[in-house]
Amino acid sequence: MGRHSGEHGETPIDVNVEHRSTSTAPSVPRRSVTADAAPSRIATHGSRSRVTSPVKQAATVVFAFLASVGFLMVNVVDPYSGATASASYEPVDRFGGQQAQEIDVDGDYAVAVASEGYLVEKYVEPEPEPDPSSAGWAPPAVVPDPGSAQAYAAGAVAARGWGGGEFDCLVALWNKESGWRVNAMNPSSGAYGIPQALPGSKMATAGADWATNAATQIEWGLGYISGRYGTPCGAWAHSQSVGWY
Repeated sequence: MGRHSGEHGETPIDVNVEHRSTSTAPSVPRRSVTADAAPSRIATHGSRSRVTSPVKQAATVVFAFLASVGFLMVNVVDPYSGATASASYEPVDRFGGQQAQEIDVDGDYAVAVASEGYLVEKYVEPEPEPDPSSAGWAPPAVVPDPGSAQAYAAGAVAARGWGGGEFDCLVALWNKESGWRVNAMNPSSGAYGIPQALPGSKMATAGADWATNAATQIEWGLGYISGRYGTPCGAWAHSQSVGWY
């Protein structure tokens, strides 16, 4: 209860004070809103909306960007390994070694399993066909000298970097083919000369005197052996296997 003094003396006035719970926040004075103040309050509210509108727009743009990035990452991430997908994909055993599906069926059933057989055969290179152009061609009259031919061949073999064993194979090979005779001719196929070229005219690439010169024939024969079999021993092994080289 308090007192109020005025011009005409002191008049007791009852003042009812309602006590409310206090808080740390300062009290805000209450203002009465009249009809004149209403437009000002509405205007203030409107300006506040205009201030917060750009913030909302920026937040919307950021959210849309993050959503797009998330959608793209779903397609990039490997669903099986949980890591970023790479070019070297390795499947993951998701069933602990078990089959993906197992079905048990009651009853007796027979399953016929057939196996196919096959036979592996070694490829046999066909023998060269006889040369029809050799028909009617007669070797020239020349006296063969196998010893001189072998002596020349020994130097030619060494010049190619082949050892003595290769020369031995060459001797055995051309002993079988022609006996080292410069004018040896196979009447069935038309092969000619010390290396038995088929046809003999092939040796013209080594010299025009291919029909009579042992050295020309030997040079051609060593070139043929090197290109096709690698070494005289390789040619000799092929000849022993199939009967010709």
